[in-house]
Amino acid sequence: MTSKKELSDFVEGIFPEIKELRNNIHANPELSFQEYKTSELVCSVLDKLDITYRKGIAGTGILAWIEGEDPGSRTIALRADMDALPILEKTGLPFASANEGVMHACGHDVHVSILLGTARTLKHFSRRFKGTVLLIFQPGEELLPGGAKKMLEEGLFSEKKPELIIGQHVLPGMPAGSFGFREGLYMASGDEIYLKITGKGGHAATPHLITNTVLAASHVLLSLQQIPVKIAPKDIPTVLSFGKVIANGATNIVPDEVHVEGTFRTMNEDWRARAHEKIRKIAASAAGEFGAGCEVNIVKGYPVLVNDVDLTRKAVALAKEYAGSKNIKALDIRMGTEDFAWYTLQYPCVFYRLGTGKENGLHTATFDIDENILATGTEMMSWLTIQFLQDNILKPA
Repeated sequence: MTSKKELSDFVEGIFPEIKELRNNIHANPELSFQEYKTSELVCSVLDKLDITYRKGIAGTGILAWIEGEDPGSRTIALRADMDALPILEKTGLPFASANEGVMHACGHDVHVSILLGTARTLKHFSRRFKGTVLLIFQPGEELLPGGAKKMLEEGLFSEKKPELIIGQHVLPGMPAGSFGFREGLYMASGDEIYLKITGKGGHAATPHLITNTVLAASHVLLSLQQIPVKIAPKDIPTVLSFGKVIANGATNIVPDEVHVEGTFRTMNEDWRARAHEKIRKIAASAAGEFGAGCEVNIVKGYPVLVNDVDLTRKAVALAKEYAGSKNIKALDIRMGTEDFAWYTLQYPCVFYRLGTGKENGLHTATFDIDENILATGTEMMSWLTIQFLQDNILKPA
């Protein structure tokens, strides 16, 4: 049995290395499915730790494994995403991005460095637990169809299937050293909506001779709000928002086409499918009232993220045991998306949050963390893994 003090003392000893890894990764961010240097760095650390791995999954993805006693008895997987965002960093950090216009603004540098710290910790204590730990270093969380989906399609778990997959993600606004959990439904599905309203454009002063595509597009947008406001089941959170409208005409020119782009989010897969049909029908009908056509292209994104109820409750109890009840928060549902949801479709999962200790929001040019969370995040991921491997709650995959 590994005590809390033993674990904390070990992580304290390797904290400078975890911090250095995070600084290195943060300074060298790479966009989705282009994480070549990051992947090389991960492999170099795994080599030093004498941890076996398979690389090149979904391009830059890596699956490593650490065997404890009786390695075939049970299996847990841990996941970190590696990609950065197309954002110009404005943090002023001494290790700020050296790749102009690309930034780790979602904390994936934190996730990778913590998982590497966890790898070293679990390797050190591998004689203290039974089973196998799989380490997933995943590309492309920020870009559809998502690296999780691609890795699964390429046989990520072809040799060993996990009985539990754990994901840890930073969250601004929560204190450093705190962790957030939610059982069941947690994050929304997310789809991209592309509309093209078409008609005969022309001079704005001759409305009787043209199709007013701009007015038609406006009517389409207003009509579509029936879906979240009136049509959606009242007990299913639903968002339909549009953030891009291109009507490339002029003060006296109505264009032949108007392009509109938006997002659809919800928390129920059956309703999601029905809503797609509603979007198509309402958009076509609304455009038709103005003599315009409307082409609707819906790009399906990530599914709803659902945490295993029993295992999440167990994780909360274990987290309280390690960090204290005051540091464990109950999370609300989020209408944001996360490609970890692909794992939750097939395997029991626990996806939880690590407080950053700062208010700087995700996907912003000033996002940053209290670096002490690199230690607390490593401790919690290691603790949960070891405890679950010593428990009989895990169900066969």
